Amino acid sequence: MNIGIYQNAASLSALEKWEAAVSQNISAAQIPGFRKKLVEFSAINVGQYGIAKGTNGSDSNTVEALFPTATNQISYAKGVANPTGADLDIALQTDGFFSVQRSDGTTAYTRNGQFKLDSARTIVNSNGDKLLSDTGSPITLSAIGGAVTISSTGNIVQKDIPLGKIGVRTFTNTSDLVPISGGLFVPTNGAQALPATNPGILQGYLEGSNVSAMNEMVDLVSITRFYEANQKVITSADQQMQRTLDALG
Repeated sequence: MNIGIYQNAASLSALEKWEAAVSQNISAAQIPGFRKKLVEFSAINVGQYGIAKGTNGSDSNTVEALFPTATNQISYAKGVANPTGADLDIALQTDGFFSVQRSDGTTAYTRNGQFKLDSARTIVNSNGDKLLSDTGSPITLSAIGGAVTISSTGNIVQKDIPLGKIGVRTFTNTSDLVPISGGLFVPTNGAQALPATNPGILQGYLEGSNVSAMNEMVDLVSITRFYEANQKVITSADQQMQRTLDALG
């Protein structure tokens, strides 16, 4: 068995996972608050090969069989806050998350602060998920209308009428968060959402994604080159094996 063929095949699989992450990053680069996917490479030891018996019967000249693998991570580095002037566009200056209620009643978390009003004047995002207050209730604006002011601590006032406080949550370990569709995150491993003491909310701003489209394009070029190099090694090993079989008849 030519172990090199299998090692390079594993490399191709890891590169495909990297390419998928980069492609998603590029496609979501313009989504407010999007957090880029990272790929971490490592090697799995699956045993040894090239075993030769020594004079005393012990194994010698062994080589560890290392197979490359890739796992996905999330970068929680902050994006740049850009002014929009819209009353319900909000950005966080800290590491917290806005709490939203999904259609199934569950709570999820997001950095995307682009909100609007639904037909019931409840503050929702583009998916219809409801922005939650610090008490866990959806926030609804008054039917009388009027200017909306949101303080840095999240207090919402409409025409001098207090309407509640935006619920911003933090997590001790962000690795316990799992990304789902719509730019949302849900906690796992029993992670508890903690109230943010000073979220530093900016009204009339949106946080951009933390993706650099230029860097992602450079990564795509690198992936292509690495992929081609591994394919050539596999082709060369396959041809060498075929020549050996032909020589042996």
